[in-house]
Amino acid sequence: MATTYGAIATVTVGSGGAANIEFTSIPQTYTDLKLVYSLRNARNLDTDSISITINTVGVGTSLSLRGNGSIVVSFTETKLNAGRVVSATATANTFNSGEIYFPNYASNVNNKSYSSDTVTENNNTQAFQQLDAVLYPSTEPITNLTIFGDNGNLVEYSTATLYGIKNS
Repeated sequence: MATTYGAIATVTVGSGGAANIEFTSIPQTYTDLKLVYSLRNARNLDTDSISITINTVGVGTSLSLRGNGSIVVSFTETKLNAGRVVSATATANTFNSGEIYFPNYASNVNNKSYSSDTVTENNNTQAFQQLDAVLYPSTEPITNLTIFGDNGNLVEYSTATLYGIKNS
């Protein structure tokens, strides 16, 4: 079975920053979704957490694994984790790299799950990689997604592209 990708939308944060990046009216014509992003936030730290909302809801069960080259930790939370974001005191003009994969997003039968993989860049101190496995406890199809830094606005040039994936 051939798999095809199609860019649904790309959002780039403009001058002055933004609280989040939002995708609305997501078409229900694909099998899966993939959100690819490069973000930086304005909080006065090297890195910070990022989260998403699905259909305006931000509650679920996240199991996360985070490492920095020296230490690895695992933890669970009741929010929809999406990894780490580079923040204001990290190396200038660097952004994180991340992606979230949403299988079977248009189904109205099963609860939604997703996985995310992010890495931060920072020449000053340490960088992080984080993997998340998340359960969003709703059978509603995903029609809206929002990604945001937990504690600060996203800065100019932060960008995210939502892809639809179709098996044909």
